[in-house]
Amino acid sequence: MNSFYDVQQLLKRFGIFIYLGDRMSDLELMEMELKELYSSKLIYVEDYQKALLVLRREKRLLNK
Repeated sequence: MNSFYDVQQLLKRFGIFIYLGDRMSDLELMEMELKELYSSKLIYVEDYQKALLVLRREKRLLNK
């Protein structure tokens, strides 16, 4: 998992589609959904960690 698109596809596997119109809000909601999936033991720790890194990188790029 290396891109924002990969994270979207991971969430899509669970029927989670996120589009709020504000990129930062999208990223924050995606992070919350990932935490929920991980705490429910629906995704592996590796996928969770990689997805969080991708989202945090996107946030950092957005804040530049």
